[in-house]
Amino acid sequence: MAEENNLMRLQKYLALAGVASRRRCEELIAAGRVAVNGMAVTALGTKVDVQNDEVLLDGKLVSLQQEKRYLLLYKPIGYLSSVSDDRGRKTVLDLVRDVPERLYPVGRLDYDTEGLLLLTNDGELTNFLIHPRHEIAKTYEATVKGKPTAEELKRLESGVLLEDGMTAPAKARLVRTMGKNVLVRLTIHEGRNRQVRRMLAAVGYPVLALKRTQIGGLTLGDLQAGQWRFLTPQEVAALQPKVKKKKIQTKTETDNGEN
Repeated sequence: MAEENNLMRLQKYLALAGVASRRRCEELIAAGRVAVNGMAVTALGTKVDVQNDEVLLDGKLVSLQQEKRYLLLYKPIGYLSSVSDDRGRKTVLDLVRDVPERLYPVGRLDYDTEGLLLLTNDGELTNFLIHPRHEIAKTYEATVKGKPTAEELKRLESGVLLEDGMTAPAKARLVRTMGKNVLVRLTIHEGRNRQVRRMLAAVGYPVLALKRTQIGGLTLGDLQAGQWRFLTPQEVAALQPKVKKKKIQTKTETDNGEN
């Protein structure tokens, strides 16, 4: 009999192992894709012994003891932001096969969108980054048909009404004109489905091409489509405000002392 302090709800175990957000893990359990000690489990209240039980997702071992990995990928068009596809389409994991740990996308980019995508097995960081209340800035460059006016850009910044409600305030500006088309840079803090495309369409400018260029302080840098790199320890720390705040306070105190 497992000791009570070794027991953990299955969805929490999966989330902490970096599988996905806890809500997504609940969906995986309900779909019958998770097994404990060789038996498929679909009950969300199931608890596992974190020291002795064997947890499998789609037949692959899920462990809390694996080394944490953090990757920045330049996702090309034509890849799904998922770990698998029942229709046999390419996923972003096909681009990081050399990494031994099982990784999961942080959020998603649409099949027809390219750009910056984070992958990790750190479930806590994933949950932090995708939670709306933390307002992580994400910047996109959209090639649109036509040229938005200053008033229309202000509408984007103030929020536009979509079928799922008003969008939060954003930042929008014209980058350059390309014939009859324009490149618009839009920074948002939400993560609704196809949000950038829907926002620009709502003000009358359909998106012809879309690329995510930045998440928080991370950019694509010199990466080309399909390439990736590991995050530095400093970049990982900067994604976690508690760590970042501590570093800033320490530096400020040092600077004050020197002055």
